[in-house]
Amino acid sequence: MTAALRTENLSRSFGALAAVSGVSFSLPQGARHALIGPNGAGKTTFINLLAGALAPSGGDVYIGDERVTTLRQHRRVKLGLTRTFQISQLFPNLTVLESAMLPILERTGRGARFMRDVASHREETDEAMALLASVGLAEDAARRSAHLPYGKQRLLEIALALATKPRILLLDEPAAGIPSSESVAVLGAIAALPKDVTVLFIEHDMSLVFRFAERITVLVGGKILTEGTPREIAADERVQAVYLGHERHG
Repeated sequence: MTAALRTENLSRSFGALAAVSGVSFSLPQGARHALIGPNGAGKTTFINLLAGALAPSGGDVYIGDERVTTLRQHRRVKLGLTRTFQISQLFPNLTVLESAMLPILERTGRGARFMRDVASHREETDEAMALLASVGLAEDAARRSAHLPYGKQRLLEIALALATKPRILLLDEPAAGIPSSESVAVLGAIAALPKDVTVLFIEHDMSLVFRFAERITVLVGGKILTEGTPREIAADERVQAVYLGHERHG
């Protein structure tokens, strides 16, 4: 089966610093895959290369069979690749429902006519409400985004990403800054996404990684150290030495 997303010898240097060095990586369709590693391992740089936010110094990125190495971010979104960020990027003055409708209307080419008249967009309203229900936010539809607790803001960010109808979802620390009581709900919503959505996420909280990831890739010094199931990664002495045996890094 063709991988949903893969790289071949992907590299990115900043001057003399090789942030990502010769990484060949394959993400199967439907995966729930975590990317972990100590501070400075190159995780966010790698995600930026996948998303098109950075151009590689060498190597290639493929979405399915299509080489997308030179495509800008918005072109990759059109091909089904969407990402979220460590810090929520929402519309604070819109309600949760209005926020969810915006990317739907943009996707359908009706964004220019969106004048916050929700009632005139019945089909988009229904789709947005279904999205909000899928991440546990249906009861918050009328609240302003700025008034949501931080954990629910992260859930709304995921809903906005899903509104683009991604085939591949890249999540940069989805539980960052969220109390542990809420982070389980966020990762649970991600794990429960339909299997036609392939997920790659960076996360520092190992309890969440081991609970929700099906496979884990460990990046150290810009290179893949190892990859395996949560059980295999937890038992790997090299991983324990470079990461799991240390305190959580930023």
